[in-house]
Amino acid sequence: MDVKTEILSKYKAKVFKSRKEHIVEVDNGSEQLIAANTRAIPGIMTNRGCCYAGCKGVVLGPLKDTVVLTHGPIGCGFYSWGTRRNKARPNESGENFVQYCFSTDMQEPDIVFGGDKKLRQALSEAYQIFKPKRIMICSTCPVGLIGDDIHAVAAWAEAEFGIICAAFSCEGYKGVSQSAGHHIANNGLMKRIIGTDDRRPEGKYPVNLLGEYNIGGDGWETERILKKIGYSVVSIFTGDGALADIARSHTADLNLVQCHRSINYIAGMMKDAFGVNWLKVNFIGVEATCETLRHLAEFFGDEELKKRTEEVIAAELEEIAPDMAHYRERLSGRTAAIFVGGSRSHHYQALLRDLGVETVLAGYEFAHRDDYEGREVIPTIKEDADSKNIENLVMEKDRRYRMFLTPERFEDLKKKMPLEDYVGLMKDMPDGAYVVDDLNHYETEEFIKHLKPDIFFSGIKDKYVIQKGGVLSRQLHSYDYSGPYSGFRGAVLFARDVSMGLFAPAWKMVTPPWAEKREPNAGKAAFKEAESLKEAGDA
Repeated sequence: MDVKTEILSKYKAKVFKSRKEHIVEVDNGSEQLIAANTRAIPGIMTNRGCCYAGCKGVVLGPLKDTVVLTHGPIGCGFYSWGTRRNKARPNESGENFVQYCFSTDMQEPDIVFGGDKKLRQALSEAYQIFKPKRIMICSTCPVGLIGDDIHAVAAWAEAEFGIICAAFSCEGYKGVSQSAGHHIANNGLMKRIIGTDDRRPEGKYPVNLLGEYNIGGDGWETERILKKIGYSVVSIFTGDGALADIARSHTADLNLVQCHRSINYIAGMMKDAFGVNWLKVNFIGVEATCETLRHLAEFFGDEELKKRTEEVIAAELEEIAPDMAHYRERLSGRTAAIFVGGSRSHHYQALLRDLGVETVLAGYEFAHRDDYEGREVIPTIKEDADSKNIENLVMEKDRRYRMFLTPERFEDLKKKMPLEDYVGLMKDMPDGAYVVDDLNHYETEEFIKHLKPDIFFSGIKDKYVIQKGGVLSRQLHSYDYSGPYSGFRGAVLFARDVSMGLFAPAWKMVTPPWAEKREPNAGKAAFKEAESLKEAGDA
């Protein structure tokens, strides 16, 4: 019995039928489909977040010049506050609201009688205390259920305070995961912010960095490399990002898409409305970063830029060469599993390959089929009722539409690089590896038992489940308070952290549960012994 069948055989028939389409053993010699972006099965502890988490927690939360106010119970706001380590520096006027948690703290009377008044009060207090120029309102489940009109309140705040105030109806129950929240946030930014400032960027090669959330300072390291070569970064969506910069993002010549899932909507809409091309990039991994930088230079077609790119690559490689050689020697031959959101389960395989580590299992929390199989499958994806709940904006050409590339140049470049394309996760994985969508704790434990990876990259929800199984787990959502991991220097930090974790002496003291030999009914015997000790103590 193969690994997939053995793991699924423990499920009841109905669950088996649903889950079997979400697990694929990679075979690059054949066309493979995977089920994704469907509702989680009731009773299974999914690792997914909600629509609100995707909108406020992922896309809008890292904005530093904007008060992002949660309209809902305090737990929702607290859940989305600070957990992803989105670093941000104050802007020129000293604004940096990332460190704050703003919430209306709805109580039972607000649920019964409506929370509009409390929302107005919260907006008034936020303005009086901080005088922000921009406020975003994100709604949670109770707000959608009782019908508070947050858009009307946002319009009132704009008139009352003379600021930008936008509302996002991102109630947690919408869609099947946080992916729906990404889409809603993208739509709101496109409708209200992008294209509202026509100031031309300074510099010869203006670009936007999309889908970079500056976890542990990743965006700063990426920006350092880009500026060193000669690019000017107009805006970042949205790590250490500012709406003041995003407002003029349409003036850039190219969008660099790091996290495909969370931001591809904006990349597509900006192309349709303003003609801004987009390029799928990866700044995670040494070879991946080199390839991305060469693609960028080729896109602009400037020989001086190409020369400067090679000079910077050579200098950066020389700086990290001794450290990378040392860590590759320590880590080569190891195996890894990766289960994260966004594109990280794909990106980090490139960095692991740099270190001689093979990925045997990978998956996403909230991906769609195109994140796994590539964008060519988008026309074949059947839209279900959950997807129809999310507005799909169709953009018309703006009066400021401009084409940086000729159609001939565009077609030529598409043959050389992922220009307005994404190949997906599965094509970059070795035959025999497993791809799992929406992995749960039971499957995590079973795959560890069968594949025995040396390290499992995941998030806080299953970090300790994994480590109790005797396998090191590093968080790729928050980097376990380390980072940055992007670019050349980030690769060294990543290798250091992985090596430090794997060679920690504590693992000699851990015996994973699946490796223990237990006598039949050992659990019952242990329970009886505990009960007798308790009775003796009570006596």
